[in-house]
Amino acid sequence: MGRRHQWSATRDGVGPVLFVCYINDMPENISSFIFMYADDTKIFTRADCEEDRKSLQKDLDQLVEWAEKWQLPFNFDKCKKMHMGGAKNVRQHYYMVRADNSEMTTLVETAVEKDLGVWMENNGKPSNHVAHVVSKANQLLGLIRRTFSYMDCALMKLLFTALIRPHLEYANVVWHPYLKKDIEMLEGVQHRATKMVPGLAKFSYEERLRRMDLPTLVYRRARGDVIEVFKYMNKIYKVNGPELLPLHEKTTGVRTRGHALKLRKRECRSQLRSNFFSMRIVNMWNSLPESVVTATSVNCFKGRFDRCSVNNKFSMEWDESKQNDCGF
Repeated sequence: MGRRHQWSATRDGVGPVLFVCYINDMPENISSFIFMYADDTKIFTRADCEEDRKSLQKDLDQLVEWAEKWQLPFNFDKCKKMHMGGAKNVRQHYYMVRADNSEMTTLVETAVEKDLGVWMENNGKPSNHVAHVVSKANQLLGLIRRTFSYMDCALMKLLFTALIRPHLEYANVVWHPYLKKDIEMLEGVQHRATKMVPGLAKFSYEERLRRMDLPTLVYRRARGDVIEVFKYMNKIYKVNGPELLPLHEKTTGVRTRGHALKLRKRECRSQLRSNFFSMRIVNMWNSLPESVVTATSVNCFKGRFDRCSVNNKFSMEWDESKQNDCGF
């Protein structure tokens, strides 16, 4: 019995690895960008002209040919296309054809699609994802209300941080909200949760957070952003960090004000672009004290950031002027 259990665990562990090895050659003949996660495959490219669109269609044909060859056929009914961009996007029709021409399917256009737990819209805005996670969080909050007859600050904080907040924060570096209505919708979940504690409803939202020692979700998202920057700057991620987050170009003999790891501020022509991770994080990172950005580890950075940002912990709007150098 013990041996059978051990073999089962080994088999389950090797299976996903063997599958990844099996499909590892799929991108070899694809000229577009391609992302693969388990059995989910996405290809995308910038299609400014007819040649680009033909190239994308050719890549689709290559994928179908590869799948037929290795007996892993695509489910055409689940394959969709999404056009990103405004009125200039031609919105070309794309199709997938079996190798023996027995079936041809025109890909259905979609405006919203769930990708690895995040709802993506063709306009790049996170509003749809915010609505989904807030709905889920409110359901859990209602479950807590119906289940627990006794509630105090410690218990609500434990339940909220363990069951509800992970839904509100999952992958928020990718879908970081910037519209006021989305920010208030997310914060409203925590607002209602704190009012469920007997005796706290009469206080203001900020005072309730202070009594529960529960930071705002605005603070949590800002904290998550700078933690990601710290990981990029210290090469914890195996990506091209200088390309994503270029450092400030210093003139010979001149030292910039602030710390020595300041990021370069790049121009943006749209509000959407200015709220991408690599753009929105520049001012906040550059405003941090040198003692924080030069931390020796991620945990050390988290502790120093929390101590120097304590004045923003319970605030709904991030104020860089409230940052203080604790002199570590």
